[in-house]
Order: sequence, then structure tokens, then C-alpha cells
Amino acid sequence: MKTELPTYAQPDGTILKAGFTSGTCAAAAAKAAVNLLFAGSETDKFVTVEIPAGLTLTLPLALLEKAGETARAGVVKDAGDDPDITNGIMMVAEARKLNSPGICLLGGEGVGRVTKPGLAVPPGQYAINPVPRSQILAHVQSVLPPNCGVAVTISVPGGEQLARRTLNPELGIIGGISILGTTGLVEPMSVDACKRSLVPQIDVALAAGERRLVLTPGKMGRRNALSCLPVKADAVLITSNFIGYMLHACAVKGVDAVLLFGHLGKIIKLAAGITDTHSSVADGRREVLAAHAALLGLPAEAITALMKHNTAEESSAYLLANGWRNVLAAVASEVSRRAERMAGGNLRVGCMLLNLAGELLAIDDYGKTWLEENDEI
Repeated sequence: MKTELPTYAQPDGTILKAGFTSGTCAAAAAKAAVNLLFAGSETDKFVTVEIPAGLTLTLPLALLEKAGETARAGVVKDAGDDPDITNGIMMVAEARKLNSPGICLLGGEGVGRVTKPGLAVPPGQYAINPVPRSQILAHVQSVLPPNCGVAVTISVPGGEQLARRTLNPELGIIGGISILGTTGLVEPMSVDACKRSLVPQIDVALAAGERRLVLTPGKMGRRNALSCLPVKADAVLITSNFIGYMLHACAVKGVDAVLLFGHLGKIIKLAAGITDTHSSVADGRREVLAAHAALLGLPAEAITALMKHNTAEESSAYLLANGWRNVLAAVASEVSRRAERMAGGNLRVGCMLLNLAGELLAIDDYGKTWLEENDEI
């Protein structure tokens, strides 16, 4: 029996297959474990689940065993053709009979626990989001005999190690991954899903009372920000390549001010109005530097050199060696100006540009004000 999942035709003629979420995976394992505990057979090979997207999936069981008053089932997540970090992990559900009617849902090994407010799950609870929680409970209820009770524990072997490669530590989710999903499906190469996964950082920051935030593309920038800026960890947010999207989200959610902080080669793209800084989307690093150098009156040979450099790092070293730091300062100012426009004019933005060594290359005027005001808080 084969799981029938949607497919998506691409412009280049290739076909990408959807997958199923960790929430669907956990619901399937929970249903199989409870069914085995009360009525099933250890020879069952598949479990059928309905997902919020309106589809019915039949998923293979990687684990099914019973011992006394407990039963365990496991389903391996298939993320289809999406580059999902949890692809291939097994979600395990252990079902244990209770003396009183009802369902008790718990998190076990490899499932994170929420420690900060602002997320879909309140602090103290296991990081099983509302839709997956509803999926699990509904599927357990469908096979639970009347007037019976069961405790179901969801675990993810290896989940704690895997979570270190996600945003969970920054979001205050400790001990493992989150059980996620809204439709039950993982759409392949979903940029929208990547963007949405970044926004909860803003909610956590606001819930912690932080209204002046630092946006940085990656974990290296975050480490540098925490080591040299007067900010708390909750105030430093990772944007990945979606800097424009996160600026707009900050404005919508009422953030007071933002400091863009990171390596020149990534942040500089905003000075050209580029909202998604992935290299496959757009580039303009050389052109931005050359244009500002020309506006500041640098000689023609300098403009030519900037257009021939392979990296922004090489260009920044060249400018500093020749005493032209003002070019980098002009770029920082333009980054802030364009970033405020990306946010709809409802957010003050400053900018700090760094090199790969984490050394400051340039800061704009509002960036200096942002630092001074944060020092006073």
C-alpha cells in the first residue's frame, strides 16, 4: 500500500512530491499505538490518518510492539522533496492504559519544552503545536474504546541533537524539536513556510518586553551581536535571507526600532532594494559599492577595482587600506534608508556592517543613536 501525496509540476519540467508534517507523523503513531493497546495486532503494517488539508494518508509503520499495559508505534517522517531538517526521523508514540477515562498527551525524549512566552504553546508545556495536538487527540479518540483512558507520550529519538540545528534554542524551546504543522502536508521547497517559521522570534521578543530588536542573517551574526551589543538574547533575531520580510513583520507587530547587524556581503544587498538576499534571487554587491564610490568622487581606477573584486570582503579591505571608509559609511546609511521603506515607513532602522572577523566596518547615524539609547535602558 502506497501513500498518495500531492505532486507539484515545476517550470523546468521536474515534478516535486509533497511530504507530511511531524504533526501528522505523531498523530499516525499515536493512533497505531492506542489501537494496538486496546484492539490491534502487532502484524499491522500501515495506519490511516486524515489530515487538515482534507486528504487521507496511509502511512507505513516502522515500529509496532506491545508489552503488558503499554504499546509503542513509530512512523518515519517523509518530507517529500522539501529540504526539511526533520526528514527521515522517527516519531514514536507510547500508549499506556489509565484507570480513569480520558486522554493524557505528554512529550518524551526529543520533544522540546517551551520556556518563554509568545509562542503558540504556553511556557511549561511540551512543544506540540495546537493543530498537531488536535490531530493527535482526534486520532487517539477514534480508536479509544468508550469509558477507557490512555496516556500517550510522543518521543523523537535524536530530537534533542537535531534541535540544536534549528531556531528552537533561540525561541526558548529546550530539550528537543517542536511537533509542527497546520495543513498536515509539507509542500516542497516552501519559501513561505521558511518565512513563517522566523516570525515567532518577534513574538517571543515582544512577550519578553523587548521592543528594540537586532536583525541578523545567521547564527554567526547572532553570536557577534550578543558579544558586542548591549542587548539581551531575546532581542536578537535571525532573518536568514528574508530580511525584507522580517522588517515588514516587525513593523506590523509594533516593534519600535531595529538594528540591522551583520556581514557586509549580505546586508549590502538591501542598499539596492533587494529584500531576499539569497544569491539565486539577486545580487548587486559590486554595483552598490562602485556606485557609492563614484558618488563620493573616488578615482576611476578604484571603481574598476571594486567591480573586479570577487567578494565584498575583498572590497572592504581594499577601501580601508586606501582610507575610503566613507564609502562603507554611505552604504550603511543607504541600507537603513531602503530598509525603512521595506518596512512601510513604520519602523526606525539602523545599520552596522561587519567583516568576517566580526570587526566593525561602518555604522549609520541612527545605528549610533540605537546603541546610545540601548545603553541607557
